[in-house]
Amino acid sequence: MTDIENSSYYPRPLRHLSSYLSGLVQGRLWLKVLVGMFLGLVTGTLLGPSVGLVEPATGTLIGNWLAFPGQLFLATIQMIVIPLVIASVVRGLAASEDLDQLRKMGLRVTAFFIITTAVAASIGLWVGSLMNPGGMMTSLANTVESGENMTTAATMPSVDELPGTLIGLLPGNPLDAMVEGQMLQVVIFSIIVGIALVSMAPEKSRPLLDLLDSLQQVCMTVVRWAMRLAPYAVFGLMAQLTTTIGFQAMVGMASYVATVLVGLLLLLGVYMLILKLLAGQPPIQFIKDSRDVLLLAFSTSSSAAVMPLSIRTAEDKLGVRPSVSQFVIPLGATINMNGTALYQAVATVFLAQVYGIDLSMGSMALVVAMAVGASIGSPATPGVGIVILAMVLQTVGIPPAGIALIMGVDRILDMCRTAINVTGDLVTCRLMENWSGKRLPSEPESQEQ
Repeated sequence: MTDIENSSYYPRPLRHLSSYLSGLVQGRLWLKVLVGMFLGLVTGTLLGPSVGLVEPATGTLIGNWLAFPGQLFLATIQMIVIPLVIASVVRGLAASEDLDQLRKMGLRVTAFFIITTAVAASIGLWVGSLMNPGGMMTSLANTVESGENMTTAATMPSVDELPGTLIGLLPGNPLDAMVEGQMLQVVIFSIIVGIALVSMAPEKSRPLLDLLDSLQQVCMTVVRWAMRLAPYAVFGLMAQLTTTIGFQAMVGMASYVATVLVGLLLLLGVYMLILKLLAGQPPIQFIKDSRDVLLLAFSTSSSAAVMPLSIRTAEDKLGVRPSVSQFVIPLGATINMNGTALYQAVATVFLAQVYGIDLSMGSMALVVAMAVGASIGSPATPGVGIVILAMVLQTVGIPPAGIALIMGVDRILDMCRTAINVTGDLVTCRLMENWSGKRLPSEPESQEQ
């Protein structure tokens, strides 16, 4: 009864779950992941067509079994992300001071995410066109079988279908949206529930908030179990891919990897410039303060899994109040996929160059729009960028089977772009803290008990 004395009830911040992740940071999980990746490359090269120590069929069989921990890791993270996002978004909204502040901050956060995602996709198109990573690799297109079984892609709705599409964003059956993994519908449902809880009397909303607090702790316990598999997961997935396509093919993708990394570094520079100009915070200090959570995001490839540590970093190191961090971080983990949008743009340009397809200005604008729309509704789980990329490619007339060319190097790029996504969430937190006005005197500073 000590936490609820006045007229309002603030749920415990999500940051209190960061203890589940602190051991992973102290244990240098990122270093173990890099070692696992290197060992996976070596193992896959020895078993694959490049060296050929075993028969191809035997190598494929061994590779499939080596990838089992990786598949288990991905499935576990994917299983837990929806309940974690629901609980985090609802409780983050419930921690807001009032509806007026919530409305203003929500509009600002959404606008900032959309603008920066469009900027990220534009940087990706520009860097891809400038560096021309696929210009010398058109022969690779012949290695992709036309019957490659890739994810089927959705098409952009026409103008007359737009009203129905917008109405469809409101989940008629939230359980169906959860089952089908419609993340944007899940987030909208969570936002509606969170706003309703803010509008209710504290004694009425407290039972559901306590239940969601327990759900968050269950989710983070499962995440902690999954994270123990991360180094083995990366080892197995890299070994399987190298066994299948050979080491030479992966070396040939070096220009593509370099292009994506240059684009991500440019996007990081844009973030640091925004932070310096609009929040007055030195970029070097920001990187130092957020180093642990960025390394963990790199290790896990999941911005949702590191949400508690992101919130703790925002509050302890960046001086962001709980009502801002608990709203921005869970929302950003779901709809802020700037690194993923940049990667999709580079991959689209790369595959267009490989297949000899000339992208018009209209196609490039469509790529930016698709990257923004698809990123907003995508789950914050490892490997989701590949699924979204299939949709983007088919929309602009590039064979989605070309994704097979970049699958081998996707793991390292997935880790890098996740770190950039989390950087964007933290930068947004810092800006919203500056723009959202003064702290209310009744708001608790911290509640870690």
